[in-house]
Amino acid sequence: MSLTYRRNQLVHGMKQEEGIEDAQSLLFHEEASRGDHAPAGEGYLAKEKEKLLYESLNYEDLHNTVHRAERASSTSMDGIAYLTSRWGICLLIGVITGIAAFAVNVSVENISGFKFWATLSLMNKGHIALSFLVYFSISTVLVFCAVALTAYVGPAAAGSGIAEVKAYLNGIDMPGIFFFSTLFAKLAGSVGAVAGGLAIGKEGPFVHAGACIAALLSQGGPSGSGQAPRWASKLWTDHDRSDMVAVGAAAGVAAAFRSPVGGVLFALEEMTSWWRKSLMWRCFFTTAVVSVTVRALMKTCSANGCGVFGSGGLIIYEISEGQDNYEIYELIPVLLLGVIGGLLGSSFIAINAKLTVWRKENVSKLGARAKIAEALLVSILTSAVSFLLPLIFSCQQCPTPDGIDCPRQQHLHSGNFVAFNCEDSNEYSDLATLFFNTQDDAIRNLFSSKTKREYTVSSLVVFVSAFYFLAIITYGISCPTGLFVPSILCGAAYGRLVGIFVADLQSFHNIDEGTYALLGAASFLGGSMRMTVSSCVMLLELTNNLALLPLVMLVLLVAKTVGDGTGVKPIYEVQMQNKGLPFLAPSGDILLQHITAKECCGRPPVTFQRVEKVQRVLEVLNSCSHNGFPVINQTGEGRSGRSIMGMILRQHLLKLLFTKRCFQASPFVTEVSSKIAASYTTADFCKPISASGLSPADIQLDEEQLGMYMDLGPYANPSYYVVQEDMSLSKVYTLFRTLALRHVCVIPRAHDVVGIISRKDLLPETIDAQFSQNRGQYTPDGSTLSTLEDTLPIHSHTTSRSAGASPAPVLRTSGLGSSSIGAAMSGGAEVVQAGTGDREVALTVEGVIGRRTHRQP
Repeated sequence: MSLTYRRNQLVHGMKQEEGIEDAQSLLFHEEASRGDHAPAGEGYLAKEKEKLLYESLNYEDLHNTVHRAERASSTSMDGIAYLTSRWGICLLIGVITGIAAFAVNVSVENISGFKFWATLSLMNKGHIALSFLVYFSISTVLVFCAVALTAYVGPAAAGSGIAEVKAYLNGIDMPGIFFFSTLFAKLAGSVGAVAGGLAIGKEGPFVHAGACIAALLSQGGPSGSGQAPRWASKLWTDHDRSDMVAVGAAAGVAAAFRSPVGGVLFALEEMTSWWRKSLMWRCFFTTAVVSVTVRALMKTCSANGCGVFGSGGLIIYEISEGQDNYEIYELIPVLLLGVIGGLLGSSFIAINAKLTVWRKENVSKLGARAKIAEALLVSILTSAVSFLLPLIFSCQQCPTPDGIDCPRQQHLHSGNFVAFNCEDSNEYSDLATLFFNTQDDAIRNLFSSKTKREYTVSSLVVFVSAFYFLAIITYGISCPTGLFVPSILCGAAYGRLVGIFVADLQSFHNIDEGTYALLGAASFLGGSMRMTVSSCVMLLELTNNLALLPLVMLVLLVAKTVGDGTGVKPIYEVQMQNKGLPFLAPSGDILLQHITAKECCGRPPVTFQRVEKVQRVLEVLNSCSHNGFPVINQTGEGRSGRSIMGMILRQHLLKLLFTKRCFQASPFVTEVSSKIAASYTTADFCKPISASGLSPADIQLDEEQLGMYMDLGPYANPSYYVVQEDMSLSKVYTLFRTLALRHVCVIPRAHDVVGIISRKDLLPETIDAQFSQNRGQYTPDGSTLSTLEDTLPIHSHTTSRSAGASPAPVLRTSGLGSSSIGAAMSGGAEVVQAGTGDREVALTVEGVIGRRTHRQP
């Protein structure tokens, strides 16, 4: 593929054209205007249409009149109440997530225990056919309930939800993923799917469930009215919600694996795109609360009993009595495990991705019934495989050491040595021991120490092959599905297989097969999810064996390296790509260096005058799907008399139209406008989390109201970000990814330098010394500042530029805190006008680069 063609594809994919409403017309318009004939099939158009469904979140503080008036009216008690509410919500997130995870585990253990008891009781009596019928019926009913609940109650609960939560934390507004119905379907569906015996786990959905709990608590509960409760109104911002969702994701991992530190690291390594120290403290506090809650509930169960909930339940794999040392030669099989994990993990992702595309094209189009039918077929196949394979393989003799209960007693519902159609009372089926246990108990059995030759080579080979195949076809059906536990189980099986060969080759050394099962689990996690630090800590917290830390680290690094080397992306990034989510990866395409901001931006931008007619605002919102609009202030004749006041968001315009409070009969700026703006709060302009918000169809106006005017100045964000038109797109990408931006205005090349800001100009002591008496001339309404030549101090360093030198592309913003940039910068360059009225910005707006493709988000 030529560089020119790929470059055209990138530019084409990031254009914003006025009045073009879908990918089909966009493609036609681009080809007609550009003369290109780049091939684009139906698959390309479908992906582009999907990307139009998503908007971006706004993480910036809008320094407009509404925001500043709200901050000015806040008291010290308001600040204390704000902090108290944030930490209080973190406490509630931890407690509720711990209770929810415990309830799901107890339900799965009891339902699975009953199913296994009924099946094995009939099997021991010789009723093989009836035993299979009972096993098949219970599993099918459970899976049907899980899928039906997901399809009809909470469609967004399908899958693990990690990809969706990760996309939300990347700045994408995901519709429906944080509804209460989604949470209910997630938890109840996980019980049915896991207890139904599908080759999936419940730990992945716990991440989504924890994030959903956090999202609902942060907005004061399910907000059917669309209005923020008074006590939660301060948290009705995308910035605070994102923090709470990250905290909830960490709590979900901590609840699923009893790994508080692993939960914090998972949120840091895998979920969040922007991390801060304050967020780490809240995550750490919340996961500690989860750990205490789960431990207290488990003690209650151990004292009073929770049905058949006993040795199973919440995952904890104690292998501290296993191998506590290793030889140098063991690094070879450890490296081999890493390579196997990287290859199997990448193969899993690639095959499952193709299956996901097939499901989207063939199953999803047919509706909920087709999804249910597919899940039932997978359930039938899983039941048949897990029941018939142990029948094919013969039983083996129980081990001889004293104190081992073999075969497992019939009244027990977890543990090793399951008797399955064995002729001798002193025999057990090692394959049935893996299939007729919950996945948590099966992993515990594989991790078990000092159990040499408990599993035969043939049984482990068959189990790995069968479970790997079942996991591929199951992951992605329309019910809550997790990948953590299937990855650990599959990796532990082939890891124990490698351990058997190593133990046979070095029979005179203390080689424990359970140690290699742990390393195999780490290798598959590293190969499929490409997580290293969080996976390492979670596994060590699960197994309580720090002696294996170097080996776990090594196998994770090798598996991730091999997986990355195959060219297959991590599983969650592949899922986001298949869903058409406009996810911004940590680094952009290298071809972005060959594209300028002007080539990429949407031109011409759709703009508003400061005082705009109501009818035109409504017409623009109806005619285009843009979500950000520059506001222009015309102070003179022609282009030189124009200045950019700021950016105003679509939802803000819809809120103003809906409330009608800012309508005025005069087409001029009045003092009443700022007073009306002060009557709003920031929460008034925020919609409920993952909800659709207002639309132009919700606006009902009569002819008189359509003829009135709106002053948009007090509501526009005057601290907007701009880049020069010749800046490389790679730097623009870095700005979006680093600063969590939603829009950037593209302006012509600057002709003057107002001044230079260096690091020392931003130090607290410098700011205090310069602005202790004067807070600066920052104006939230976008009005032009007076000339600063007489008021700005001249600092020591000056700048010079040769006549022919080109100005470097720079990022500029029109305001900084309470002071303007012009007031804070160093002198030495020609001073023109600072703030929103300087000459560099006042000329025109070349275009707007949005957070996602094709549209201003």
